[in-house]
Amino acid sequence: MACILAVESSCDETSVAIVTNRNVLSNVVASQIKLHEQYGGVVPELASRQHLEMVNPCIDKALEESGLLWKDIDAIAATVTPGLVGSLLVGVTAAKTLAMVHNKPFLGVHHLEGHIYASYLSEPSLKPPFICLLVSGGHTSLIHVQDSGIYKTIGSTRDDAAGEAFDKVARLLDLPYPGGPIIDKLAKNGNPQGFKLPEGRISLPNKQGFHPYDSSFSGLKTAMLRLITRLKEENPDFLPVEDLCASFQATVAKALTKRAIRACLDLNVTTIAVGGGVAANSCLRENLQSEAAKHNLKVYFPPLKFCTDNAAMIACAAQEHFRLGRKSSLSIGTTSRMKLEQVPQLYN
Repeated sequence: MACILAVESSCDETSVAIVTNRNVLSNVVASQIKLHEQYGGVVPELASRQHLEMVNPCIDKALEESGLLWKDIDAIAATVTPGLVGSLLVGVTAAKTLAMVHNKPFLGVHHLEGHIYASYLSEPSLKPPFICLLVSGGHTSLIHVQDSGIYKTIGSTRDDAAGEAFDKVARLLDLPYPGGPIIDKLAKNGNPQGFKLPEGRISLPNKQGFHPYDSSFSGLKTAMLRLITRLKEENPDFLPVEDLCASFQATVAKALTKRAIRACLDLNVTTIAVGGGVAANSCLRENLQSEAAKHNLKVYFPPLKFCTDNAAMIACAAQEHFRLGRKSSLSIGTTSRMKLEQVPQLYN
C-alpha cells in the first residue's frame, strides 16, 4: 500500500501525519486551544498565523517519528475544504511545495471525508456502504457512504451544530472553551434525568428541501438559557451545574442516536461510523452503542485521539483515492465550503 504524508490545517490544529495501509506511522498535532480559549472560540487571523509558525516543525517531527525518508513517501495530501481559508492556505501551500520539491503526486482532501475515514484507522474491516454520523463544532450530518468518494448527505443541522451547542451551553455555565470535554467530565457526577429538555423532533421531508434526518439544537440551547436563568433567580448561591451538564448531553445523545438508528433502518444499512469531536463524548458512545445493539447494528467510533481534527484521517482518505489512481492538480484552490457530494471534483 502507498505511504501518504498529509497536512491538516482547516481550523485550530496544525497536524501532519504519515499513514500506510490504515496504519498510522506518525500523527503530530499542535493544538491552538490555549491560544483561542480566552476569546471563547477560534479567531481566524490568529489561527492562520499559528499554522504558519507550526507547519514546518510538525512536518519535521512527523518524518522523524515515522523513521522514513522522503523517498519512502508515495504522495502528499492536504485538506483543501471546508475550513478557514487562511488556515487552509498554509497547509495546502506547504503540501504543494513538498509535492513539487520531491516530485510526488498531490491529493486535495475534503475535511469531512477525513472524519468519515477516522474510523477506518482502527477498524480494518470497515467498508461501504454505511451511515456516518458526523458531529463536530461546525457540522452535524448524517451521510450515506455508498462507496469511496461517493456520498449522499441525508441529514444536516438546521442551525447550531452539536459541538457548537456544547460550546455555547458551556459559556452559559461559565465553563471554559471548548465546552465538550468539560461538560462530559462534569456530567459523570450529574443526573441525566435531572431536567427535562427538548430533543427536537425528527424532521420530515418538505418543500423547503430539508432532509428527513435533519437536526436542530437551537431550541435546546434556548431552553438551557431559560432554565439556567430561572435557577439563578431562584437561588443565586447555587447552580446544579453537574445535573445541568448531564441532562443537556443526554438530550443531545438521544437526539443524535434516534436519527442515526432511523436512517439505518430506513436505508437497510447495518453499520454506523461516527466521526468528529463530539464522537469523543462518553454519553453519545454509550447511548448509540446500546440502542444499536437492540437492532443488531454495528457502531464504530474512532479512537479518542482521532475524533478531533488530525492529519492521520486526511492521509487515510487520501490513501484510498490514491489507490484508485486519483490525484489532484497543483492548481487546485481552497474554499471555505464544499458539499461532500462534490468530492469527485477534487481529483483528475
